Amino acid sequence: MRASIKSLLLLAYLACFHAAILERFQALGGGLALVLYGGMFVLLALALLAAAHIRQGALRWGLALVFFASAVFFDAYTRITNSYLTYSAFLSMVYSGGFIQEAVAQYHASIMQALLRGLLLLLGIGLRPGARPRLPRALPWTAPVLGLLLLTGILFVRSGEGARGLPVMYTPLAYLNLMAYEALHDHVGAREPVSLPRSGPALARDIVLIIDESIAGNYLDTTTPLGVKTPLTQAQPGVRIFNYGYAASVANCSADTNVTLRYGGTRADYLRINSTQPSIWQYAHQAGLSTVYVDAQRTGGHLQNLMTDTEKRDIDRFIQFDDTPVLERDMAVAATLTELLADGTPHLIVVNKVGAHFPVHDKYPDAFMNYRPALPRGQFTDVTDTGQRDGFAGRPEDWVLYRNAYRNTLLWNVGEFFNRLFSKADLSQAVVIYTSDHGQDLHERGNPGLNTHCDSDPVAEEGLVPLLVIQGEGLKTLDWQAHLADNKNRSSHYNLFPTLLQLLGYDSAALQAVYGKPLSVPTEDPFSFNTRFNARLGASPVFKHIDLGQVVVPADGQMLGSRQ
Repeated sequence: MRASIKSLLLLAYLACFHAAILERFQALGGGLALVLYGGMFVLLALALLAAAHIRQGALRWGLALVFFASAVFFDAYTRITNSYLTYSAFLSMVYSGGFIQEAVAQYHASIMQALLRGLLLLLGIGLRPGARPRLPRALPWTAPVLGLLLLTGILFVRSGEGARGLPVMYTPLAYLNLMAYEALHDHVGAREPVSLPRSGPALARDIVLIIDESIAGNYLDTTTPLGVKTPLTQAQPGVRIFNYGYAASVANCSADTNVTLRYGGTRADYLRINSTQPSIWQYAHQAGLSTVYVDAQRTGGHLQNLMTDTEKRDIDRFIQFDDTPVLERDMAVAATLTELLADGTPHLIVVNKVGAHFPVHDKYPDAFMNYRPALPRGQFTDVTDTGQRDGFAGRPEDWVLYRNAYRNTLLWNVGEFFNRLFSKADLSQAVVIYTSDHGQDLHERGNPGLNTHCDSDPVAEEGLVPLLVIQGEGLKTLDWQAHLADNKNRSSHYNLFPTLLQLLGYDSAALQAVYGKPLSVPTEDPFSFNTRFNARLGASPVFKHIDLGQVVVPADGQMLGSRQ
């Protein structure tokens, strides 16, 4: 009787994923591929049943907990993103480990559903088995291990693909095996010193790269007339603003984009360049500039976006805002930039703003609630990028509230940020490049899911960001205007690292040979972002072209709710 109950629990858990199984059957059609898939599914399922008959309680429960955690991770990811957990997406999640606590709270309801469903698996394996079946003594614990190793081998041969529709508790564990293998065997080389020739001194005293967080290019007035109003579309005293309109991001996940912006990876060679070539900090030091990193997202010296202690040693000033409320951190960034630009020291400054990462409930003050109805306020006043979604079911009416709160956040963290920067900072000797790490999927099309970015199969808007250059009016640096018409709505993040190097005084021809085209020439960019950034085991990256004709833009009173 006990054995029957355990078997029923396990079969009930496997049946929870019947839709994915049927989808895989339909995709394979028939023939040998279907036979191999069916055989692999049965083998893994039988291995799971064998594990449920391990006699040693500690071993049985230990294995049950491992499978439980793996299955919940997979199930929660699928629920949140409405997409399959690929190996590339798994690596992105691991590399974004600093956001785990935030994700747990942000997607509390979805994770709780995955946990409750996972109890079927946990109890199905962990409960004490009944009468011993006639099995070889070692089979109950070797079967799941051998099944996992077999799946790992299949994924290795197929460059991380091949687990769709199979029992989900094996997949993240197999991905972990692949990741461990790569860590032990893949070494692209040591970090190289700066070797590019210089053509002269830096073209500006202060060079600033502002990387905003989760700012969708299609929600600002810099790209669409109904976008959130900012001072970036108006003439400002003492500066010139060059609006490059829409740009394509490196990827739709923060870590992937940020590490590439700091190391200059190209579409064709980003893995090697990001791992072995000099950082922007090293290039700045060689050019005689002090280096400053302003991180408004993290506190306590914690690193993010794949920054390491080794990289941090090349940063002269590492600035975070431990005692500043989240609501005020982007304003603290503006104040910090004002001080740095006034101290007379040549700087390269890279900024990670708070921006509009979820939750957007409380990232703006009451006075900036221009778009209503919005998400309820008061629960996340000091939360950077987390927040429970109790009561947020992803319905169309829920996303109306979200999009309005998002636009209110843009009014504050983009609009007011630049109001303060223009009114208080001396930008006469500065060049400021402004963009965001990635765009947003705010479910304008009614597509399912609760996430806003990092999908493995994203909509185009996840890779769509703003791009502007702001320069002191009297400065003579690069001729931004010469090719502005050529590059507007046609450039990408991949053009920014060579632009920074050119501003730092490096030889244009030499840097283009390694890093590609800067904004000072026609960029001829494919206008795409990488949806498989962590391409491994022989797999190729996948770039998604952005068709601006298909991009959803705000429409007052309809898609986004009303403006009060």
